[in-house]
Amino acid sequence: MQRTISVIDLDAVAANIEYLKTLAGGALFFAVVKADAYGHGAERVALHAERLVDGFCVAITEEGAALRVAGVTKPVLVLTPLTSRDDACAAAFYGLSVTVNGERSARLAAGLDCHVKVNTGMNRYGCDLSRLGGTLAALKESGARVSGVYSHFYCPRDRCERERQFALFLRAADMVKERCPDAAAHISASAGTLLGGKYIMDGVRCGLAMYGYAPSGFSREGLRRALKVYARKVQTSPFVPAGAGYAVARKKYGALSAYRLGYADGFARTVALGEGDLCMDAFVSQDTAEFAEAFSDADEYAARCGTVSYEVLCSVTRRSERVYVRGREDRYDEGRTQAKI
Repeated sequence: MQRTISVIDLDAVAANIEYLKTLAGGALFFAVVKADAYGHGAERVALHAERLVDGFCVAITEEGAALRVAGVTKPVLVLTPLTSRDDACAAAFYGLSVTVNGERSARLAAGLDCHVKVNTGMNRYGCDLSRLGGTLAALKESGARVSGVYSHFYCPRDRCERERQFALFLRAADMVKERCPDAAAHISASAGTLLGGKYIMDGVRCGLAMYGYAPSGFSREGLRRALKVYARKVQTSPFVPAGAGYAVARKKYGALSAYRLGYADGFARTVALGEGDLCMDAFVSQDTAEFAEAFSDADEYAARCGTVSYEVLCSVTRRSERVYVRGREDRYDEGRTQAKI
C-alpha cells in the first residue's frame, strides 16, 4: 500500500454524537457529513451514525445521492440552495430535502421537501427577511413541502453578534411557522449546540464537533478525536552528508528514512514533517519505524499552518486508504514513530 493511511475511530464519532445529543436534549439532531464527512468518509460515517441521528446534512446534491446509494434511509438535507432543474430532479429521484433561498429556488422545489434558508448576517446563502413573504408565497404556489427553516451563526463566540442574528431568526421562524406550523427551526451548528439553552430550538446541525473538535473560542472537552493519519516507510539511507539531498541537508545524518506522504496528500509544504519541508509525495525523518504518525490533532496542525481545523480535516485524507476501527488501538500504533509537526 503506497497511499497514506487514515485510521478513523467510528466509536469516537458515535460517542461525540451521544455527548452532543445530551446538550441538545430532545431536539432533532442532524449529522453534517458534507465534504466526505470532513475527510472521515461520508458513507461509512453515516451508516455507522444513522441509528443515533434524525437526519444528515450535505453540501451538494451529489453527496446526498452517494448516501442513498450506500444505503442511508434517513432524511438528507442539501445545504446549497437549488440552482437548476437538474438538481431538483436528482433530489426528487434520491428523496433528498432541498434548500430554498428565494422565489426562484422555491419554484424549482415544486413537489419537493424543503427547508427555507434565512440570511441573518452570514451573507452567504439565504433569503433576507424583506423577501421571505414572497418566497413563502412561491413555495405555496409550487406545492413544495416546507419541513424546516434555518440560518447559521457566523461568529457564535461574539455574544452581541450572536444575539442580533438570533433575534432576526426568531422573526423569520415565526413567519414560516405561521404558514407551516410543523416546520423545524434550527440555527445552531456545533458552536450553538455547545452553547445550548435557547439556541437549541427544534433541532441542531453538528459537523466539526462530531469528529472531535470545537469551533474557535469553544472548548472541545468531552469530545474525542476520531482521525489519525500515518505514512509508510519506503526506504532508509544509512548515511546522508551535509549539503546533499532534495532540500540540501543542513547537517550530516547517520540515517534518514523516506516516508510516502507529501503536500499532494493535503499537508502543507512549508510545515515540516520530520527533517525539512515536504516534497510533493514524500518527507524524510531520522526515525526508522515502519509507520510515521503524521497527524492526530487538527487544532495543533492548523495552528502551525495558519489555518483552521476544518481545512486540515478536509485535506489530510486526500490520497488515503481509510481504515475504520471501533474504539481500539490499531496496528499502525505499534512500533511507529511520531513525525515532528
